Amino acid sequence: MSVEFDYRKTAQRVLDIEKAAIDGLYQYLDQDFDAACRLMFQCRGKVIVTGMGKSGHIANKIAATLASTGTPAFFVHPGEASHGDLGMIGHDDVVLALSNSGESDEILSLLPVLKRRGLKLICLTGNPDSTMAREADVHLCTRVEQEACPLGLAPTASTTATLVMGDALAVALLEARGFTADDFALSHPGGALGKRLLLRVGDLMHKDDRVPKVGLNTLIIEALLEIGRTGLGFTAVVDEQQQLVGIYTDGDLRRTLDHKIDVHHTTIDQVMTRHCTTARTQMLAAEAVKLMEEKKISGLLVVNEHNQPVGAFNMHDLLRAGVI
Repeated sequence: MSVEFDYRKTAQRVLDIEKAAIDGLYQYLDQDFDAACRLMFQCRGKVIVTGMGKSGHIANKIAATLASTGTPAFFVHPGEASHGDLGMIGHDDVVLALSNSGESDEILSLLPVLKRRGLKLICLTGNPDSTMAREADVHLCTRVEQEACPLGLAPTASTTATLVMGDALAVALLEARGFTADDFALSHPGGALGKRLLLRVGDLMHKDDRVPKVGLNTLIIEALLEIGRTGLGFTAVVDEQQQLVGIYTDGDLRRTLDHKIDVHHTTIDQVMTRHCTTARTQMLAAEAVKLMEEKKISGLLVVNEHNQPVGAFNMHDLLRAGVI
């Protein structure tokens, strides 16, 4: 009977090796890292990220991360660059080149042209004595002690280390630029991320006659009909000037019934919740979610500058909008 292979033991070894590779990067966070950040921060054009093979895949991801966090960047394949794509690189650009060995033929063939154009070159390699390291204006070392591949052939720990160094550069630049969540949302308008970051309360709230509202002297039974009409689970209570003075919710109804209050003869002002939490139309929907979680409530009234209800929404509306 054969013994089943211990997959988890191998996985644990891989994680240990790659964790050690990341820990080893701390020693390379020196003045060269600062210099690389300054070059990209001061770049008047774009950061051109390039790499061959597995390094190319990592370069593509680093370019995407930079671009989405405030540093204009895109990936150029070094092989294609030699056959025309060099025309995509402008005189104000900075080149970020990746190669574990630092001897990638495809990148080395580009160096004379890049130098002739006067472009600044940042290289990430695992070999500080390599040609790329020597030719770079700034070299960032990403050397690892060993690959997770037991044959030492497949790039594993080395690509992880390079990716993490790229993330460190991108986030350092993000913070240096004062990049905000709103800035991030502008480059991520699609999907749940964009909805969470861009959608405002005014975009999803119920308006006009869909806003549940009763007067102070309304009987509880009539207020319940208003709650049922809109299906939001609550109603606003307003004065003669249509200003909000309170709210009556499903929770208030439970308390009303617990106290055996006559819903046919008692007015809403005697049982409503005063000084209720409200929202404004320009509030981000994500902020509204946080507020509702903090207050442990399932719906909000939206008021204008005169404290008059102009909208209402509940958790179901947020779910439908893809905010939560």
